[in-house]
Amino acid sequence: MTSHPQDLAVRPVTEPEIPDWIRALNTGFLRTPDVSDEEIADRGSYIDTSRTLGAFDGNRCVATFRSFPQELTAVGGRPVPADAISNVTVTATHRRRGLLTRMMTQDLAAAKERGDVVATLIAAEYRIYGRYGFGPATTATQWDIDVTRAGLDPRWSAPEDGGRIDLVDAEDVRKLGPELHERLRRTQPGAVNRDDRWWQVTTGAVRLEHAPWTEPFYAVYRAPDGEVQGLATYGCDDTWTDAKQPQDTATVKKLIATTPAAERALWHHICSIDWVTKVKSGWRAPDDLLPLLLPDPRAATITTQADWLWVRVLDVVRAMEARSYEGEGTLVFEVVDGAGLAGGRYRLEASAQGASCTPTTESAELTLDVRELGTLWLGDESAVRLAALGRVREERAGAARVADALLRTSRRPWCPDIF
Repeated sequence: MTSHPQDLAVRPVTEPEIPDWIRALNTGFLRTPDVSDEEIADRGSYIDTSRTLGAFDGNRCVATFRSFPQELTAVGGRPVPADAISNVTVTATHRRRGLLTRMMTQDLAAAKERGDVVATLIAAEYRIYGRYGFGPATTATQWDIDVTRAGLDPRWSAPEDGGRIDLVDAEDVRKLGPELHERLRRTQPGAVNRDDRWWQVTTGAVRLEHAPWTEPFYAVYRAPDGEVQGLATYGCDDTWTDAKQPQDTATVKKLIATTPAAERALWHHICSIDWVTKVKSGWRAPDDLLPLLLPDPRAATITTQADWLWVRVLDVVRAMEARSYEGEGTLVFEVVDGAGLAGGRYRLEASAQGASCTPTTESAELTLDVRELGTLWLGDESAVRLAALGRVREERAGAARVADALLRTSRRPWCPDIF
């Protein structure tokens, strides 16, 4: 017997329901539905049940949804409060019944009430989230580097600028990493904060059953004055040819740097490790310095390029005033929001000194859906491009070019993390 959608309750979970919620989460992600005491204890240690939603068919959880507080760096370096969404599943037997819509509607309304400026997520499937007002706002790229043709000096052992590379252990990373990342995210549009648990999990202090742990290598770059300006986490396989020649691959898990010198030195270090003939970059910014750091940039081949962070604007005024602008000008734009959370007509006046964004009754020069505003907000996409696709409408000729002059950035936004 099929339950009617109205018979399915959508609500925050209670603590005793966490095991059933985890089972539904694992089922939705096609992992074994088995739930261990360790996983229950781990999940229970950090989830906020008031922001952890489940859909229930009788006593069985059949859909999951969780949000948590986050800070997202806007263009110019100012952090804004965000509603980060994760753990979204609907069990295969209960699809197409509006469960995700009910959970999303409830969560976004609460985020708006709390005063969050935007909501964020990493989309497993592209076609789902646009209907809720989310737009892809950053892109991530992966490269494979053929070390043998990169043109780097194989005798390299230390940075030329007087800095140094040191291998450290996980305990060192937990001490040095958080402050380094804080410095990075103050300058990197699209970056998000990392809490203590993030560092515990990524250095193996907390180990997850569904993610078998192998201790990686950690390398830090110290500037000549001793300041830590970069951190790389990587692993290496153990591959030999039939001729007994080592051909190892180094896979970068994370690499953050606050200066180009640190970035250059860390990549040079990884590409100069004996026996390593190939380097996998991990997810990087689409305009990463990496290829051009090599004497032969063609040694780096793009293997994957995909949308990454999605943004849903909840407060247009605060979102537009939080970011900086490289150009100067005025734009009147109308935001269409079917959910009624951020729609309206606004006048943006922007310059390098700051911006004001106010509701207005003036005629709109540009009309766009809230999902397109999310795509444009971090400066990565072009309003002219979206207008050509019919996703932005010019009410005044040339308005899309004005929007690009104001909103686009000289370096592309990047979110180094997944959540």
